[in-house]
Amino acid sequence: MQNKSRMELLGLKLTDKISCKEIRNKTQVSDIAQYIAKQKWKWAGHVARLQDNRWTLKVTEWQPRNDNRSRGRQARRWRDDIVRTMGNTWTREAKDKEEWRRGAEGLILKWMDGA
Repeated sequence: MQNKSRMELLGLKLTDKISCKEIRNKTQVSDIAQYIAKQKWKWAGHVARLQDNRWTLKVTEWQPRNDNRSRGRQARRWRDDIVRTMGNTWTREAKDKEEWRRGAEGLILKWMDGA
């Protein structure tokens, strides 16, 4: 038995020039990048609401030393995407769990557009 790709199962060819978004809508498959962004958003809210001094909160708020930097582009930290979307006050805003969840969808789309 031959393995068929999703496009073949839908009766599509590469020459049809149909966007990935349309194919995902037809197949009811979610966008993996959007799913990952949503999971990261949920985890960021969880970390911001931590009450004790766990290492997850310490690592999130860690600032690198001001020693000599290596050449090349500046290294991106885990929280840089969230700060770019929400600003430096994201940890305070994440304290309100329901508000953080309500704003998630629109902000994830904003975040994805900026990536």
